[in-house]
Amino acid sequence: MLITRRAAVSALAAVPLVPAAATAQTRWQMATPYPDGNFHTRNIREFLTEIEQATGGKLAVQVHSNASLLPMPQIKRGAQQGQVQMGEILLSAYANEDPLYDADSIPFLVADLKEAKRLSDLQRPFVEARFQRQGLSLLYMVGWPPGGFYTQVPLTSVEVLRGSRFRTFNAMSTRFAALVGANPVQVQQAELAQAFATGIANAMATSAQTGVDTSAWDYAKVFTPANFTMTKNAVFVSRRALEGLPKDQQDALRAAAAKAEERGWRMSEEATAAAERRLAERGLAIGTVPPDVMAAFRQIGNTMAEEWAGRTGEDGRKLLEALRGGAR
Repeated sequence: MLITRRAAVSALAAVPLVPAAATAQTRWQMATPYPDGNFHTRNIREFLTEIEQATGGKLAVQVHSNASLLPMPQIKRGAQQGQVQMGEILLSAYANEDPLYDADSIPFLVADLKEAKRLSDLQRPFVEARFQRQGLSLLYMVGWPPGGFYTQVPLTSVEVLRGSRFRTFNAMSTRFAALVGANPVQVQQAELAQAFATGIANAMATSAQTGVDTSAWDYAKVFTPANFTMTKNAVFVSRRALEGLPKDQQDALRAAAAKAEERGWRMSEEATAAAERRLAERGLAIGTVPPDVMAAFRQIGNTMAEEWAGRTGEDGRKLLEALRGGAR
C-alpha cells in the first residue's frame, strides 16, 4: 500500500502546473483523509463541482478521499511541496507544529456551533498568516459536530468521571482527564469498541457522530451532549498553484470557497441532530449536564485556556480576548 501511494504521489508530482492561458484546462489534485460518506467530503465534492462550472471547465480538481493518496500528517506538506494543489486537514491535528491551531480543542471554550463559527472567524487571520508564510492560502474552515460524554451512568456530577478510565485522543483531552481526576487512556477511534469491551476505557468525550460510527450503543449506556469541543477542518490551496491561475478563475475559486464554508457549517448542524437521533434510536439514554456540573467544566476549560494562551503567546491572548469580548 505504501509503495502504491508513493508511486501515485510521484506520478502526480511529475505533472507540471501548466498556466491556464496555455491550455484549455488546468487539472489539480486534492487530498482529504475523510471517507466519501462524511459530510465534509460531500461538501468538498459540491465545492469542486461549483469551481468547474464557474470556470466553464477550465479548472477541474480531482479529490482523493479517505487518505487514498496522502494520509492526514502528510497532506499539508504535500501541498507545500507541489505533490497536490489542494488539501483538507483537521486543523488541531497540526497543533504540534503551532499551538494556535489547537484553539478549538480547548474544552467548553464555546457553547454551541454559532460560537464555534465565531471562534473560527476570529482565528482565521492568524491561520491565514501562518499558511501564507508556508506557501499556502486558506480557502475555508468548517467545524465538526460538538462533543459529548459517553458514560455508563448519568452524568449527575463531576464525580462520575473521577477515577474513570477516560479515553483520550490528544494532549487537550488528556489534560482535561487529569483535571477532572480521571485516568487518561489514549485509544484510537478504530479501537474504541474493543477498549470499552475489555475495560481499558469506560468513559469518554467525543461527538455523537463518532458514537454512531463506532456503534457506541454496544459499549455505553448514556450519551450526554455537552459541547465539549468543536474542532474544525481547514481546506487550503498551494499559493503557487493559485497565483498561476487567471484572476477570474482565482475569483471563482474563492467565491465557491465562501459558499462551501457557509454550506459546511449548516451540514455540521444537520449532522449533529441526525447522529443524536440515531444514538437514541439504538437505545442510548440522552442526558443533560446539570448547571453545577457545567460550571465546574467551564472552570476547567478556563484553566486550560490560560495554559494554552501561555503556550501561544501574544496571538493566543489576542484571540481569547477577542472571543471573550464579544456578546454571547
